[in-house]
Amino acid sequence: MRVISGTVKGRNLKAVPGMNTRPTTDKVKEAIFSMIGPYFDGGLVLDLFAGAGGLGIEAMSRGIEQGIFIDIERASVDIIRQNLQSTGLIEQSEVYRNSAEQALKVLQRRELKFDLIFVDPPYRMKKMDELLVNIEARQLLVEGAIVVVEHDSRTQYAEQIGGFNCIRKAEYGETTVSIYEWKGI
Repeated sequence: MRVISGTVKGRNLKAVPGMNTRPTTDKVKEAIFSMIGPYFDGGLVLDLFAGAGGLGIEAMSRGIEQGIFIDIERASVDIIRQNLQSTGLIEQSEVYRNSAEQALKVLQRRELKFDLIFVDPPYRMKKMDELLVNIEARQLLVEGAIVVVEHDSRTQYAEQIGGFNCIRKAEYGETTVSIYEWKGI
């Protein structure tokens, strides 16, 4: 795993040991950023179910100003911190060990608004539409925010979920990337 482009291009990232995480391949990562960017002028990214933090780190390398990384696994949180340290992005990042649901409550209390959110849960989790509704209800988005949902290709999500419209969808074997833009309600 490596950073593909931007200020820390070429830096290798550590993977989380074991079989509990499924890192986004470089091919899929490059495709995601081709669809949503490829570069940014500031903003705040949320990497939910962050794993090793590769998607959030890539976004920060490409110009996102600050990142918040959430994962429930202790091993993932440790690896995220190591990856942020090795890329020099630790000072503009926050890393928390928490469930997505709990994290969203805390982020709402802090009144944070995200420009970009990555949702890349274990494929056994099939309710990402409910998670998007939760994100919207907690008012965690700037207008025009992008949410990238990486999911099992056998699971399909609606083209419209609340104030989200699916603007792109691409399949890569057993992985599908659905990209939603939030227009508000």
